[in-house]
Order: sequence, then structure tokens, then C-alpha cells
Amino acid sequence: MKRKLITLAFLLIASYSFTQSNSTVQECVSENCVYKLFPTQNYWTFIKLDTRNGKMWQVHFSVEEGVANGEVVLNSESLVSITEESNGRFTLYPTENIYNFLLLDQKIGLVYQVQWSMDKNYRGIVLIN
Repeated sequence: MKRKLITLAFLLIASYSFTQSNSTVQECVSENCVYKLFPTQNYWTFIKLDTRNGKMWQVHFSVEEGVANGEVVLNSESLVSITEESNGRFTLYPTENIYNFLLLDQKIGLVYQVQWSMDKNYRGIVLIN
């Protein structure tokens, strides 16, 4: 019974967090933030962004035993050279599609389509020309 109550509490917390706007979920709003977490429309999935260079990871969590928690790579390649990296350079914007975000290089205006998925064949990024 105690385990069910704990699980229910986690579900309620996750549900509440999901319903909040991105600005309240993202606690770090200054340009000094290196990493930011962006919620997806899936309660159990966030995208972690390195705001300096555009590297991203899909972050999974669960309250159930035996369910995998962790991160998988969405983009392991820096989108800028090391000398061009700066905190807050990149940010993500959600789209109406649950699996897609737009990644904006706020310095030069390039936009990338970001797709997350549980299937490795359907996740990654593509530059929008």
C-alpha cells in the first residue's frame, strides 16, 4: 500500500510539472546556464540541452521498478566551434507535434528540427534551410 501511495505521489508531481509552462519548469533563465531541461508532452521524457553548443540528450525517468531510467543522445556533435560556444546560445521551442522541437541558434538565427523517439532510428536533428 505504501509503495502505491509513493507511486501515486510521483505521478501527481509529474502531472503537475507537465501542466506548468516551460518558463516555470526551466528554473535557470539567465544566460549563464549551461544546461537546461525542456519538457516534452510525454510525462516521462525531457530533453537536456547544452545551451553553449546544441548538444542534446533525451532524458527518461520512471517511478516503477525495472523500468529503465537514463539518457540517450539526440545530438552528440557540437553545432559550433569551441571558440564560438557561449552560455545561452541555443534554446528549444516545442511544436504541435509531440516528438518535434525547433532548436534555435540565437546568435546567428539557424534553426534545426529536433526529433526525439524511443526508437533510435527516429531521433536526431536536421538543419532547416
